[in-house]
Amino acid sequence: MLDGVSLDQLRTFVAAADEGSFSAAARRLRRTQSAVSETMANLETQLGVTLFDRSARYPRLTTEGGVLLADARAVVSGVDGMKARAKGISGGLEAELAAVIDVFFPISAIAEVAHEFRGQFPATPLRLLVEALGGAVQPVLDGRASFGIVGSLPVLPSGLVAERVTSVDFVMVAAASHPLAGYGGLIPRDELAQHVQLVLTDRSDLSAGREIAVISPSTWRLADLFAKHAFLISGLGWGGMPLHVVGNDIAEGRLVELSIQDIPPGGLKLPISAIYPIAAPPGPAGRWMIERLKQCSNEMPGKWPMEKVFSTSVSGPGR
Repeated sequence: MLDGVSLDQLRTFVAAADEGSFSAAARRLRRTQSAVSETMANLETQLGVTLFDRSARYPRLTTEGGVLLADARAVVSGVDGMKARAKGISGGLEAELAAVIDVFFPISAIAEVAHEFRGQFPATPLRLLVEALGGAVQPVLDGRASFGIVGSLPVLPSGLVAERVTSVDFVMVAAASHPLAGYGGLIPRDELAQHVQLVLTDRSDLSAGREIAVISPSTWRLADLFAKHAFLISGLGWGGMPLHVVGNDIAEGRLVELSIQDIPPGGLKLPISAIYPIAAPPGPAGRWMIERLKQCSNEMPGKWPMEKVFSTSVSGPGR
């Protein structure tokens, strides 16, 4: 029975989970609600697992359904990625390559790859945008960029495919003069809530209604990573930063890494992915750059050594 599970069933499963109801999934897939309900019932029969609890007004994922949803997403994403790559490879060379880069990604890595890009594609102009959160996704959605290198938006809009590129270390810091810097032991959330948290804000509406890694009810919001870095150094608040940006500040005593409850020592790993429209994947130049960035991140021991990327990352304004 499991061999009969189809890609269409998995797409419908993902749509139903994302939309929160079979009727909303039907509208997204341009089908009838009865067709979606029947597809889900058939998938549950084939898997031998109840994916949705239908006892309430809206279907809710069961515990087993939540586990299998991650597998379904991986399968759908893998197939979409394969189709997109094939389409890009078979297409012609881009007249111009436009890309958007998440502000958390080391820009010096982009510069390093751009040197090789100029040799590989001398007739293809390169245009780069640097944005944060949904601002790094919006140019891909509206066609201003053929792909994005993003890592800070937890929910990707439908119609886009993502490929894992690397990860960036993300740490919570405060100035050495800040009260939190002298806190002994793990800092609980109720203590953090008593101090201003500096938060990178979204220029787009894609993260509207969602707070990403915001702990304190008292926040100052900045749309520029360079400004946030300067405010942290000045002791105006605490907040999260990519380790490659603040590594030297920590080593030289200007900033202190905070030990926070529920955050592992050394901070978090922020996944970085390449995203692009399923229906319009990058051409040969864009595909080359994505693959080269993957290769570049794997070649660098310790991912992104701070001494290599720090000077470029904080020498100018970022989003």
